[in-house]
Amino acid sequence: MSGNRTIGVDVGGTKILAGVLDREGVVDRRESRPTPVSSQEDLLAELDSVVESLLTDDVAALGFGIPSTIDQRTGRAVSSVHVPLADIDFRARMAGRFGLPVAIDNDGNAAAIAEWKLGAGRGASHLVMLTLGTGIGGGLILDGRPYRGSIGAGAELGHMVIDYDGAPCGGNCTGHGHFEVLAAGSAADDAAERRYGAGKVARDLVNAAEGGDDGAIGDLAELGHRLGAGIATLVNIFNPELVVVGGGFADAGELILGPARETLAIEALAPGRDLVRIVPAELGREAGMVGAALVGLEALDSEA
Repeated sequence: MSGNRTIGVDVGGTKILAGVLDREGVVDRRESRPTPVSSQEDLLAELDSVVESLLTDDVAALGFGIPSTIDQRTGRAVSSVHVPLADIDFRARMAGRFGLPVAIDNDGNAAAIAEWKLGAGRGASHLVMLTLGTGIGGGLILDGRPYRGSIGAGAELGHMVIDYDGAPCGGNCTGHGHFEVLAAGSAADDAAERRYGAGKVARDLVNAAEGGDDGAIGDLAELGHRLGAGIATLVNIFNPELVVVGGGFADAGELILGPARETLAIEALAPGRDLVRIVPAELGREAGMVGAALVGLEALDSEA
């Protein structure tokens, strides 16, 4: 096959979003499907199917953003919290399946790369990305380059401990009181059920708040303050220029970002707190998919 397009696949806890991206960052074909969580085999089969649905002769590489800790030395997905993906040589498996260069990255890292290169973080050298979905994904751009840690498993920002001995993280994580337990979309789902009954979700809470419901506004403000507490920790550690907030729950906008800024102003230290800006992602829910495709382009260029 020849060409300069890549397929980027963003694997979320509830949805797989894939698309074909060119070098200018234009996405011309997309595919979205629910994420199978019954078994690793079912998930891999669905990922194969998604790629096949988009694969044409102009696609030269594949990139995957997966919600997993990754050993980049081997391309291995070590463990995952929200999807059944663990102890698998993911990069080699996909390269063997499709006969193309393949790159993998954590989904939060992929979103950070996309916003840094094509979105809200253009021109920044120090950036923190948070994706608010089923959990909280995280990515870091430090000194003008993605930071992944010593072997590629770093920047698991959603698993910062905010409340020692707090609520269990769940899934395959043994921790308690983690950032994502307190401030992700799943926490908003829980708040919606407490306020409006079984089956209600974050979107219902946001809709009610946008309609002026004081209780819903208060619930989202509490989640926003928790978000701000986590952001303050990140500002104190990394002193970024920007904190970019994306993911499905980020659709709540200023209902959570306003309270987050209030808490940041209290909990973060000067001068970091006075210089950093908290901004919404420009690429919206496609940031992870676009970033995965950009990572795929890196794999293609490395083999050139």
